[in-house]
Amino acid sequence: MRKSVSLKDIAQKAGVSTALVSYVLNNTRENRINKETAQKIRIIAGELNYHINQVARSLKTNKTYTIGLIVSNISNPFSASLARIIENESEKYKYTTIIGSSDEDVQKFEKLVNTMVNRQVDGLILSPPSQSENIILKLQQQGIPFVLLDRYYPDIKTNYIALDNYNASFEATQHLIDGGRKRIGMISYRSDLFHLQERKRGYVAALKKNSISFSKNWLKLVDIINKKSTIETAMDELLSIEPAVDAVLLGSNQIAVNSLKYINTLPIKVPKDLAVISFDQAEMLDVFYSPVTYIKQPLEEIGQLAIKSLIDCIHDPSSLTALNLKAELIIQQSTGALTTTGKLFDPH
Repeated sequence: MRKSVSLKDIAQKAGVSTALVSYVLNNTRENRINKETAQKIRIIAGELNYHINQVARSLKTNKTYTIGLIVSNISNPFSASLARIIENESEKYKYTTIIGSSDEDVQKFEKLVNTMVNRQVDGLILSPPSQSENIILKLQQQGIPFVLLDRYYPDIKTNYIALDNYNASFEATQHLIDGGRKRIGMISYRSDLFHLQERKRGYVAALKKNSISFSKNWLKLVDIINKKSTIETAMDELLSIEPAVDAVLLGSNQIAVNSLKYINTLPIKVPKDLAVISFDQAEMLDVFYSPVTYIKQPLEEIGQLAIKSLIDCIHDPSSLTALNLKAELIIQQSTGALTTTGKLFDPH
């Protein structure tokens, strides 16, 4: 078996002390080390194919320099984008990210959490599925650093980075009302997750503020598993009401994708017959014949703040970060405004 290269081997070839090699390769005391010497050490380490002994490093520092990230569904563009941002951001702090996907299954989520904890990750970033409160409380009892991402529990005091879902939904609904829409439907998920409840609450609040009587027939809830048939049924029900809705707020990018595919098969036109707004972004929103207005989440900021909050928590368990970030409404053709006569306003 080939003998592994040690710090001493590098030090002897570079003509410096072992301690100096350690400082350079571990990026410590950089301001006190000659840049040319540091570069020479790194070149020699590369030539000798030196790799840091993570096991020895972990024993010495009591850290593994790994974090666990569990998202709801890695195939969803929202989760995938956040995962990439967090992975890139964690590298800036010299951490490696281990990623798992719960698929909205609380048992799978718990198994992933336990696996990562048993592998001694230094901390966790979690998007918990429904019914995960006890798992979150257990992590608190164990003193494991973690940050909730996108989803959180208002009754549990934890670190979290999320969207201000209430105001995002309120402003989107208000935009539809300002465009002359009076019968606004919503398709969202049937779930007790707080952020989804806030989206519904913002939608209803905007209607009430504008003296539009909310009809229960306007709100359609579908399973979070995203079955295409249930979303199509929900859309059919909204369009078969007498009178039919003239606008719809779609509660996620996955709901939006399936809804738009179905709308494309129907004898209705967006935005003439139906104005559409989607939560989150997806490629199809821009390639749909009427580019879709959507609620843009600040993913870059969410990912950066999640990592910073977790690092702070690792270093100081008493630190607490609880943030609800503002969304941006990206207005496109799918919410063309109606005139006072009920006709679509055409600026051309």
